[in-house]
Amino acid sequence: MKTRRDAAPDTQRILVGLIGRGIQLSRTPAMHEAEGRARGIAYIYRLLDADGMGDGRVRLEEIVSFASYFGFDGLNVTFPYKQDIIPLLDELSEAAEAIGSVNTVVLRGGRRIGHNTDLHGFRESFTHEMIGARQDSVLLLGAGGAGAAIAYALLESGIGQLHLFDVAQARAAALSARLEGRFGADRVTVASDVVAVAARVDGIVNATPVGMAKLPGIPLHPALLRPDCWVADIVYFPLETQLLAEARRRGCRTLSGESMAVHQAARAFQLFTGIAPDIDRMRTAFAAFDESPAAGPEGSGPATAD
Repeated sequence: MKTRRDAAPDTQRILVGLIGRGIQLSRTPAMHEAEGRARGIAYIYRLLDADGMGDGRVRLEEIVSFASYFGFDGLNVTFPYKQDIIPLLDELSEAAEAIGSVNTVVLRGGRRIGHNTDLHGFRESFTHEMIGARQDSVLLLGAGGAGAAIAYALLESGIGQLHLFDVAQARAAALSARLEGRFGADRVTVASDVVAVAARVDGIVNATPVGMAKLPGIPLHPALLRPDCWVADIVYFPLETQLLAEARRRGCRTLSGESMAVHQAARAFQLFTGIAPDIDRMRTAFAAFDESPAAGPEGSGPATAD
């Protein structure tokens, strides 16, 4: 059996990494490397965790320059850098430019090309996992980099009206303006009273980092979770966030961040390698992380929210 070190000369070699903070228990390397092995690729995935670099005050541009200098083929980007990385890139895909958020960077020919696979990941997850769910109106919590991608995915999936809420109202207003230009002003509103909106929507999506192992908590009061309202959380460490646990306890239909994580990773793999991956195989690698001693009691991985 060939190892990465003694791989045949014609074996494709890929070196990629994940930039973020607090990402040591990420499931992403396992998914990418397992698919790489299955495809006969010498595939190495490294964590570039800013929290573990010196005193933690390392600058994003230093990490990106490091990756370029040492021959990385690509990068995934997570909390809190999905928007901060844009000025460091040479080119954006159509989706990344429209959304204003990047979670995947292809390094090729001396250029840095930004993509957004969060949109694809959530859209695939929502389409396949929430069949039959009412979609007339949805409350989206969080208008940052991940929130922007989720907003586009929801509207492209046919949501009737999207209500945006963010503690930074200016950020929600800016996202609303971008969405209105593409989908129409009648389909997007900024929610100033989250209690009133939560009382009447068909679904609630958390696209904030609240609920991550690093930022525990719940993004809205549990009393607002009605049994006739579905709830989705894009955080996937832990998979059972406090929001989802409360929603299930109150009889809500729920959607965890697992399927989104798998689909966005699959699209990133294809961007890095040019090869369409096996989704089921990547899903198996994601689930197997819970059985690994390194996973710890919660089987944690990185959040896509920011």
